[in-house]
Amino acid sequence: MLYAMIDIGSNTIRMAIYEIDGDRVEMIMKRKHTVGLASYVSDGVMQKPGIDKVVEIIGEYKHFLDDLGIRDVVAFTTAALRNASNGQAAVNEISWRTGISVNVMSGDEEATFDFIGATHNLADDRGLLIDIGGGSTEIVFFTDRKIKIKASLPIGSLNFHTRYIGKHILPNDSECEEMYAEAETTVGAIREFQSVSHAQICGIGGTFKGAMALYNSMYGMTRQNMRMDMSRIRNILQRFRRDRELIVPEKVLLMQTVPERMHTFMPGLIIADVLAKRFGSMNIVYSDSGVREGYIYDKIIDKK
Repeated sequence: MLYAMIDIGSNTIRMAIYEIDGDRVEMIMKRKHTVGLASYVSDGVMQKPGIDKVVEIIGEYKHFLDDLGIRDVVAFTTAALRNASNGQAAVNEISWRTGISVNVMSGDEEATFDFIGATHNLADDRGLLIDIGGGSTEIVFFTDRKIKIKASLPIGSLNFHTRYIGKHILPNDSECEEMYAEAETTVGAIREFQSVSHAQICGIGGTFKGAMALYNSMYGMTRQNMRMDMSRIRNILQRFRRDRELIVPEKVLLMQTVPERMHTFMPGLIIADVLAKRFGSMNIVYSDSGVREGYIYDKIIDKK
């Protein structure tokens, strides 16, 4: 059967269509709009232009699905609407105006589905799963391929950019220091992870996807490489700052590898760096499966 998943994130709104045959899951196509929904939140309230933008994009997706007769559709939203004080009212309005029921996914659910999706084909049976989204960061520690500890942190790549960098694309030194300070304070406050150290990090989501493309191009790696050395990530964090004038090849590199995430990849990597230092991780392995695939494995395949 064909199954459509609509993911209303803090930075992008995506639709992915999967063919599910028994236990086999194959993504057939995907579409996305980079909206920056978290930037429509003012004083904790999701503003009407943000709601209207979601309605417009979901309406476009629905028209496509109706034309192809795809009836099995799940839509969910994560941090941007989950954390807004009027989040549920906004979701109700979006559902009513589009005719597609939108579910608010809790941070706990997001971390769980991230884990299920990312580790389905992962060789490691112990480690840390990290998803740095636009409005939140999900962390899961697992051993024997089972979740032991999970947490959702209220820091993300887009909300860091909005609050610290503003209208600029890249941060300067002082803005990086401010983002590092908040990330370190937030990460240091998660007491349940106190005993976790020297764990392999598996990174999922847009921050790591963009970082992986940039990393492979900068260091002459093939597209098949899925491992990033943290010392090289820290070199990237020093290299792409507004205080330092970029040379033409560096500008081209950014435009080719992170065109849609040029403003958020640095804030996201700062959060990743703080987490890697906290947990003594020397490298990060990227997985291209996450919350949508986890939902399918847990809620669709396992419930048959």
